[in-house]
Amino acid sequence: MSEALAPAQDVDWRTARTLAYRAGRALPFHTVPLADALGQTLAEPVYPLQPIPHYASSAMDGWAVNGEAPWRLVSHAAPEEHPRGRPSPHADSGEVALAPGEATFILTGGVVPQNAVGILRTEHGAVRGDLLDRNGSARPDEPALHEHVRPAGEEAEQGIIAIPAGVVLNPAQIALAAVCGHDTLTVLRSPRVSLLMTGDEVIDHGLPHAGQVRDTFGPQLPGFVAMLGGHVDVAGRAKDDLDDVVAAISAEATDEFSLARASGDVLITTGGTGGSSADHIRRALTELGAELIIDGIAMRPGHPTLLARLTDGRFLVGLPGNPLAAMMAMLTVAAPLLAGLRGAGLDEPEPVTSAEAFEPLRGRSRLVPYRLESGHAVPSSHQRSGMLRGLAAADGVLVVPAEGCAAGDSVPGLSLPWLA
Repeated sequence: MSEALAPAQDVDWRTARTLAYRAGRALPFHTVPLADALGQTLAEPVYPLQPIPHYASSAMDGWAVNGEAPWRLVSHAAPEEHPRGRPSPHADSGEVALAPGEATFILTGGVVPQNAVGILRTEHGAVRGDLLDRNGSARPDEPALHEHVRPAGEEAEQGIIAIPAGVVLNPAQIALAAVCGHDTLTVLRSPRVSLLMTGDEVIDHGLPHAGQVRDTFGPQLPGFVAMLGGHVDVAGRAKDDLDDVVAAISAEATDEFSLARASGDVLITTGGTGGSSADHIRRALTELGAELIIDGIAMRPGHPTLLARLTDGRFLVGLPGNPLAAMMAMLTVAAPLLAGLRGAGLDEPEPVTSAEAFEPLRGRSRLVPYRLESGHAVPSSHQRSGMLRGLAAADGVLVVPAEGCAAGDSVPGLSLPWLA
């Protein structure tokens, strides 16, 4: 292993996002069925395997006609059974060769005979016996040449790029891929994430007693990770003990839980990132020879956030134990890291207008959940690092610079994944 670079300590917020994003190189791609491609990043362009549409088709229910009116109806069904000359639903208009002065009924999407002039729509036709003519609603020259005919290749010619590589696939693009003739798509593999929660005082159900707290990470992090484009493979808990934490993180540990985590791309830990004797994540990383990429971020809340690369290549994102601080760390470090691993772009903050002034906070940015009122960002209430109520009702997060801002100033704003 090459000598690791010194960790970036107490980096500013923007630098932390950039370091996390650049650390995550795009993962290898794989092939998935169309049904599993939604939200995944397309690794290769999608080309139509044939022209779209691949045959000239009718844009209307009506008659394909050749020559001048009146036209003699040719049909696979007797005229008296179908007063408008409508053929069997299974009749293929493409097999009907129209001579001059002939017409055949055609449904929307049906194959247009190559020698058809155009389509006379049903509302503009009159059938008398086996003859078709225009009615009073039709134009004298209807149909014009190729009227109501969708030519082959009208939407896309074979060989063009229908969907470029690098897009995050939406439902319409998946439908377009199907129209292009594809059953599977090549996408970048979603980052596989493992969760390791720490904290002996944490309970996962019921009401906590004095000295206990309810688990806020287990119920929400898998969904949060999914919104960021990752997939949680396994989650577990370690005791507040250095040996326990080292064993849980290590890829060489013998217990099944550690081995399962070692197969992922990113390990997210909660709690234990501080410098007290009860905080073991930093010491565990040192003992395991990990490379610290980010050792603290100059922001509040969320200062004791870590990003490291383990010796087996996995990344470790160390979230602070306080719930709001951890969520700010997810937006600052985990989101850019997962974007980099997915081969996606790094979302830039959008400017928002602060409704309130903020005093300078020396050397640190402030991340403040806000509600949008009359076009201005109003700081949410209940936004201390251990609180979630303000974030739960927020429209976004203000990133107030260290020098503060005045009311009416434009400041960077982060969108929330669940509101995207």
